[in-house]
Amino acid sequence: MNRDIFVSDHEVVRITGESDFEDSKVLLTISNVLGEQTVLITPDEIIPSKAKMFVQAPKERIVTGSQKSARNLTTALKYIGYVLSAVLITFSLVSTTGLVKARIVLTGSMSPTINPGDIVLLAKPTQLVPHVGSIVAYTARRFDGTPVGIFTHRIIGGDATSGFIVKGDANPTPDVQHPRVADISGVQFFTVPLVGKILTPKMLIILVPVLVGFWFISDALKSES
Repeated sequence: MNRDIFVSDHEVVRITGESDFEDSKVLLTISNVLGEQTVLITPDEIIPSKAKMFVQAPKERIVTGSQKSARNLTTALKYIGYVLSAVLITFSLVSTTGLVKARIVLTGSMSPTINPGDIVLLAKPTQLVPHVGSIVAYTARRFDGTPVGIFTHRIIGGDATSGFIVKGDANPTPDVQHPRVADISGVQFFTVPLVGKILTPKMLIILVPVLVGFWFISDALKSES
């Protein structure tokens, strides 16, 4: 018996030999990243078939395109989950100590140094002394002392006694207020890019269902395999 089985345009499997039994059959399965091809070879013909109709192959022996995609997707989701969990746990721990504060930047006043969605990590002024060139988060106030909001801008002049001159890197002019040390809640020492965009409530509302959907899809593909 001499038979050629075309696996692909460039691959051919040749079966040679004779059988001692007229009703003998050979089941041949070839699998790779492109998929699986199975044929049942009899003395008279070659019949296309499926391996699962005859045997249960070990999972590590069959790697189809859909399985590879599902595996890569599952791995990506797993590492994304690890990163998000690590970030959330880290921010929770450092926030509870009070030694470090984390703030999400909402505007582009400090671009390109700090962009919207970045998270700045701040140390207390008693731990990291503010000076010219430092990026600080300070509380802006009205003339009557009422807090207006917290701004994260760079010190470009002044001193702790008379008040610092602060300015956003992207702003054309310095801020009106000259904050003193008592107004400064933190001095920036590290920036985590983009993570703040994921941690916003609107983004989480979108991201969580998407991740759950991907999880169900990958699980369904895994079950099918």
